[in-house]
Amino acid sequence: MKIRYASALLAGLAAVAVSPNAAVAQATTGVVAPGIAIANPSAVVAASAAYQTAQSQRPTTYKPQIDQANARKTQIEAQLKPLIDKLQADSRAANPNRAALQQQYEQIQQIEQAGQAEIQKILEPLNLSQQYVLEQIGDKLDAATQAAMDKKKISLVLDSQSVIKAGQTYNLNQDILAELNKQIPSAQLVPPAGWMPRAQREQQQAAQAQAAPAAGTKAPEGR
Repeated sequence: MKIRYASALLAGLAAVAVSPNAAVAQATTGVVAPGIAIANPSAVVAASAAYQTAQSQRPTTYKPQIDQANARKTQIEAQLKPLIDKLQADSRAANPNRAALQQQYEQIQQIEQAGQAEIQKILEPLNLSQQYVLEQIGDKLDAATQAAMDKKKISLVLDSQSVIKAGQTYNLNQDILAELNKQIPSAQLVPPAGWMPRAQREQQQAAQAQAAPAAGTKAPEGR
């Protein structure tokens, strides 16, 4: 049976993004309860050589997009500053015009939301790169986990995030990390043109599968 961890990678990485290596504790020899271990798959992925290398390369590879996003952010902030200053000044008036204040606030909010959407669009290639790298590593995680289990004679691995407390003798993170680094020492940073994350691909395939029977259905012939 495969160990299904890949679907939790994106959510779990947020918890270990600051210091992934700290979450991958060194396991000592021996297991108190034979055949049982714990692991944190997201921490293992975040500490992997492929992930760390991609993280260091991405700011250089996608520097034009990052610079463009930062420049646009500065422009939006400059556009908003006088509007925010006016809103604050008007709100301190003796008898502020509530309707006018609400209108100013809504204008500021619209500009902020439009600006955030624009910046996210600019940075979309970086997000796709992140997901592409994670998918490549995630595809190797099951096999790496199984290899570590086989070497340590482990038959059950529990998610350490769901375990209240356990000693480091149960920790399989370092063993999985070593196997993962063997299987995927590096990952491709830039996805191919038109690439979509697995969830989107599966949704597209499901939609196409549903549309296929409908397209093949013939209308009944008249008598």
